Amino acid sequence: MPKKPKRPCSYPGCPELTDGRYCAEHQKLADKQYEKYDRDPASKKRYGRTWKRIRDRYIAAHPLCEQCQKDSRLTPAEEVHRIKPLSQGGNHAEANLMALCTFCHSEITAREGGRWQRK
Repeated sequence: MPKKPKRPCSYPGCPELTDGRYCAEHQKLADKQYEKYDRDPASKKRYGRTWKRIRDRYIAAHPLCEQCQKDSRLTPAEEVHRIKPLSQGGNHAEANLMALCTFCHSEITAREGGRWQRK
């Protein structure tokens, strides 16, 4: 199947062609700017280097979506979900984590109201 044609990098004045929004060089700059100016300070605390390490270790140990496995489907896990959120006294213990695909994680987050701060 043919791929979409590459498009110019969105960074002003960059002539590089890319599959995403920015070329590899400018993607790093855009991510750095987001982390510094646009990301909520509370989120920075919760999702720092420590969380990335915990997440990567958990995904390596649980490569399939745990919710899909209950429904007899095999879907690769892409996200790690905290069963009890940090804001409600949860922690990073393995018993409080769940490997999920993006669809299941979005579904659970929307149902629990975490995405829009509903109770």
